[in-house]
Amino acid sequence: METSSAFLLTLGSILLLGLLTAELARRSFLPRVTLLLIFGITIGQSGFNLIPTLFADHFELIADITLLMVGFLLGGKLTKNALAHSAKQTIGISLSAAIFTTLLVSLALIFSGLKAEIAIILGCIAAATAPAAMIDVVTETKHSNKFTQLLLAIVALDDLWALMLFAFGITFVSALNGHGSDINFLLLAVQEISGALLLGLVIGLPAAYLTGRIKPGQPMLTEALSIVFLCGGLAMYLEVSYLIAAMTMGAVIANTAKHHDYPFHTIEGIESLFMLVFFILAGASLELSALNTIGIIGLVYIVSRIAGKYLGAKLGAQVTKTDPATKRWIGPALLPQAGVAVGMALVAANQFPEYRQVLLPLVISTTIFFEIIGPIFTRLAIDKTSSNPATNDTDHKAD
Repeated sequence: METSSAFLLTLGSILLLGLLTAELARRSFLPRVTLLLIFGITIGQSGFNLIPTLFADHFELIADITLLMVGFLLGGKLTKNALAHSAKQTIGISLSAAIFTTLLVSLALIFSGLKAEIAIILGCIAAATAPAAMIDVVTETKHSNKFTQLLLAIVALDDLWALMLFAFGITFVSALNGHGSDINFLLLAVQEISGALLLGLVIGLPAAYLTGRIKPGQPMLTEALSIVFLCGGLAMYLEVSYLIAAMTMGAVIANTAKHHDYPFHTIEGIESLFMLVFFILAGASLELSALNTIGIIGLVYIVSRIAGKYLGAKLGAQVTKTDPATKRWIGPALLPQAGVAVGMALVAANQFPEYRQVLLPLVISTTIFFEIIGPIFTRLAIDKTSSNPATNDTDHKAD
């Protein structure tokens, strides 16, 4: 009884105080994500340590469920109607921002004296973003225009490019270290990505036809959650990217379910609940002591990643002839970074144990910075473009 009581009291308190924090965000210039993370830090292990171990132990499960929903909803933004107007910009900006960031961060770290192999890995990790944070900021601002639709479409592709760059980076570093046989890592990465795409397609096609029949026009919450959890569970069992699988499934359903009025309406309500708990627990799990290890190399990483995202996105926007406001603000909007980067660092640390002492502290400390500061720039970018006629056209809303 004591265990159940502690769990329920903690959950109820987190939800109630989380709602108050979200309300405070509406009255301040800070986005909800940042305030929820700060609240989590305050009650977590770096603060008053008020969260019971039993509850904190479930963070990984809550994170997985939240990211599955985020992936599913992001995939739903990749409709033919939306991409008909922005496919060139979406691919061009996302790819340019990812590649330019990887190159700039790698070169900056090498010139700062860091070993080339470690710099290349960190450059690849720098390409990753935080889809959960960005979709939450967009939802909070309630803006639906060219800029926010383009931003969400870019975010949906960001982690795909980041995973591919990371796979090539790991393979290249293995070759530099004289382990040519480690080309198998690249093959495993290709298998993971292609497997996720295939799984999303295999589940998405029948789901597109079968859902939305009990309640004509819209799938019930039970239907939506069942296919999301099924997709996530199978992806984890098959050891493929569950985020990419969920995005693929969402895109397939959004584009092929002609009898749906809006296939993701039911899941958005419960998704916001998980997002609230997710960000608070994410903040609670952050160890601010990691910031003490950031040093000059960490500062170089932060500055070069900001420059890489800004210049890379601006270059992509220039090449694809995007409007000036988007060209200026799309890079700053892509700064949030979270769990995907830490996951990559863990993989790299296992692959190259000799680099662990540099990789993990640096990635964890800089991720804390971008996780808290990044959403502020995303919200600023959305606010700055919301009043611009070139980006505030809502004639082609996503389905």
